Amino acid sequence: MITLKQLKRFLSIFTLWLFTISGVFGILSNTYSDWFLSLTPLNLLITFAILLLNIDALKTKAIIALSIPFTLGFITEALGVNYGLIFGTYQYGENLGWKIAGVPIIICFNWALLTAASADVARMFSKNIIIASLIGGVIMTALDMLLEQSAPRFDFWEFENGVVPLQNYVGWVVTAFFAHLGYQYFKIKTDTAISWHILISIAVFFTVFLFF
Repeated sequence: MITLKQLKRFLSIFTLWLFTISGVFGILSNTYSDWFLSLTPLNLLITFAILLLNIDALKTKAIIALSIPFTLGFITEALGVNYGLIFGTYQYGENLGWKIAGVPIIICFNWALLTAASADVARMFSKNIIIASLIGGVIMTALDMLLEQSAPRFDFWEFENGVVPLQNYVGWVVTAFFAHLGYQYFKIKTDTAISWHILISIAVFFTVFLFF
């Protein structure tokens, strides 16, 4: 007999891939591309909600843990878009929604989402918080390298002169490492299967657009 936890996991994974596959075909269509891209913030919020739904005993410490990459992400992104620090000189477009100081708030949720998901995967390779944080930072940076290829096309963000500097990736590794250190300190128990599906669905989504 299927348990409530198994049903929740199944529905979460089904929803993740439903939105991923729908997004791919929607953006590839000539008719609905702009509409699907405008739904990017909603898609990220739903993915974040799925992550929260699968955290065992969601308590105050989980919120505090997630607030670390959320806040760190906002500070570093604000320094980037306003002063060219950390990641280089870039600006956000309109498809990521409402902004504060030039930074879409959904990007802060994305920092929290990616940190939590990659932390699950990183801890499979090492229980040492320093090593796991480094692995998590590398995973997040690898995803960013993939995202950077489609970001200007989707009006997410674009770097000065259309060139992504090496500084961006160095900034990502360092910032993500510290985000992981703060998050992993709290040892939040999440569903590793869900985290794998979140990371893989994001990777698959943006890999498709390397070819189409």
